[in-house]
Amino acid sequence: MATATLDTTRYARVGRKLQGQATSDGAGVRLTRVIGGQQLPDLDPFLLLDEFGTDRAEDYIAGFPEHPHRGFETVTYMLDGRMRHKDNHGNEGVLVPGSVQWMTAGRGLVHSEMPEQQEGRMRGFQLWVNLPAREKMTDPRYQEFAPERIPQLQPAAGVTVKLIAGRVGDTVGPIVQPATQPVYLDIGLDAGAAWEYELPEGHSAFVYVFEGAASIGQGEDARAVNAQELAVLTTGNVVKLAAGAQGARAILVAGQPLREPVARYGPFVMNTKQEVMQAFVDFQEGKF
Repeated sequence: MATATLDTTRYARVGRKLQGQATSDGAGVRLTRVIGGQQLPDLDPFLLLDEFGTDRAEDYIAGFPEHPHRGFETVTYMLDGRMRHKDNHGNEGVLVPGSVQWMTAGRGLVHSEMPEQQEGRMRGFQLWVNLPAREKMTDPRYQEFAPERIPQLQPAAGVTVKLIAGRVGDTVGPIVQPATQPVYLDIGLDAGAAWEYELPEGHSAFVYVFEGAASIGQGEDARAVNAQELAVLTTGNVVKLAAGAQGARAILVAGQPLREPVARYGPFVMNTKQEVMQAFVDFQEGKF
């Protein structure tokens, strides 16, 4: 009698693991750059992932004074602390713990992000997502949601998911972006808990563990991923996460690749060098 074998082809594997590099940005804010450095310049459509987290006010108090953006989106997800944002179009607000801001810079804006606190813990992520050529000069807009508007689910025993973008079962996250069809999940796993999630076909995907440790993959293909490690996923589209003895917390992020040329200089991400040069001219002439 033939013995049934487990089909592991559906399961995503860890193609590579890496740790972020300590750096600073803005007016001296200390952070860890996970995507956007020499190890992993990008992961189409993702251009950058920064993790910030400190109890030391001097590491964040200077904030991010006014700076321009054009041609992509910034996603700020606050875990702890409060951050006030303003732009030159009159938009202003405060990001509180558990809130998310998905900003489409489009044709350009100038904005600032400054701590609303003088002490205490500041922790979160900023992700940059590319825009397709057809949308790079669109009008700027925001999708901003307080924590109570982000669905929190318990899809399995010992598993909690905060659903920022994408779908879990019949529940859909509040962020909508047809160009890249993003998935953004904040996943908490109790000790020994496991969960499987099916990604859309063809998406680029990564898992970043920021608390505890987890294994990713099925059977012999499973690999351990520790806190402050990023796992780039390959092959299948079913992501299996299993927590270690201390539990785990991670973000799972995925998006449809754009497969377009990228011309990038600082806060401008376009398709050609000429478009980047034009962005500098437009900014200097006050057209943002």
